[in-house]
Amino acid sequence: MEAVPARARAYVACVAVAALLCLLPLPAVRTPWWEVALLAALSAGCEQAAARWRFAGTFYPVLLAGAFLLPPPAAALVALPGALLSPVEQRPRGLRRVWRAAQLTVGVWAAARVHGATGGRDAVLAADFPYALVPAVAAVLVFCLVLSLLDGGILALAVGAPPTPFGQWGTIPVRRAWRGLFLRSLAPVAVHGLAGLMMAVLWRSPYGPVAALLVLLPMCVSWWVFAQYHRERAAHQATIRALVQAVDIKDEYTRGHSERVGQASMMIARELGMDDARIEVLRFAGILHDVGKLGVPTRLLRKDGPLTPQERRIIELHPEYGHEMVRGISFLGEARAAVLHHHERLDGSGYPYGLTGGQIPESARVVAVADAFDAMTSTRSYRRARPIRAALEELERCAGSQFDPRMVTALVHALSRHGWHPAVTADEPGVPRPRPAVTGPSGARR
Repeated sequence: MEAVPARARAYVACVAVAALLCLLPLPAVRTPWWEVALLAALSAGCEQAAARWRFAGTFYPVLLAGAFLLPPPAAALVALPGALLSPVEQRPRGLRRVWRAAQLTVGVWAAARVHGATGGRDAVLAADFPYALVPAVAAVLVFCLVLSLLDGGILALAVGAPPTPFGQWGTIPVRRAWRGLFLRSLAPVAVHGLAGLMMAVLWRSPYGPVAALLVLLPMCVSWWVFAQYHRERAAHQATIRALVQAVDIKDEYTRGHSERVGQASMMIARELGMDDARIEVLRFAGILHDVGKLGVPTRLLRKDGPLTPQERRIIELHPEYGHEMVRGISFLGEARAAVLHHHERLDGSGYPYGLTGGQIPESARVVAVADAFDAMTSTRSYRRARPIRAALEELERCAGSQFDPRMVTALVHALSRHGWHPAVTADEPGVPRPRPAVTGPSGARR
């Protein structure tokens, strides 16, 4: 995001101006400055802890407690120090700090306005439950909505989308910029809002701010645990990325193929209505389906001419090699079965075990269709890419004998909604062009 478009910079400037307008009434508002200072210091400390734990996100309970305790301009001020002083790894750092500070300022101001307008501050002072929950819920919904709207705007105007797990950037169509942002953020913000309400009630109780700070202890513990989960997930991604890069280096004629098979597998899984956890596993399966090529001699993968029967038998061992490589990686789950069986065919003529029909794991049937589709629609050094329509017709022709018809239909429906953008994986400058190699029924080099 170093080269930020002018329209995105203008958008950030507009949000920053809106944040300043939220703070403008401060001199005329009766403000308990010691509370503002303490809450701002807590917020800044939580931001620093987030950076230390490498946890992506903002600790909202303190900000929402400010919205429940203070007038809107004062509550908005609480967010500024933490956002402006928090470490930023990506450039432009200054613009990112200004954006985050402005976004949080506007969000907290809106939440405080709604909370005050619905009688929330009186309910907090009187510890009037369950009535105190109604203004708090309204404030949390507005806070989440404002953040989602502002995030969608910057995503629609900026050049790139958030990076994929493999660090690649892409553009976001305007119509998709806001899709799902509110619903994805609502649950965590609601939990933080409940903690913020508990802080506010205890803050106004006879026990004072010290009791309110105790609410942060379990939140910080859960936050730390969640950060460890994200670290573990990042380690999983790094492991997979290293394996994929090794395959791409060894079999340079299919560079990028693994990531696209992972994407196609994910599209099929979503179309079939699988849950998010299983969709992620099937993405891993698609990405790692050819990892066994690391055990195949490089001279065979890069051979210029047709393969002999003996050489084909050696290459057909790559699913078993791959399974041996990943069998000890527990987080892959059923992806390991897909690595082993993605070359099986419904009619039993596949390899390595000649399984038929339902004997083939579902994950392997998904990856088989995704693999064949990308192989046909990608330009390789030994043939040009087929048009998407022709590739789908070939899949439909082989459905029932080679491929599971359900998986083929799911891919067709997913592509009709989302499209597909095949890329050249081997025909790059500096890459030698071998003579045509032996190909399988779907056009992929076997």
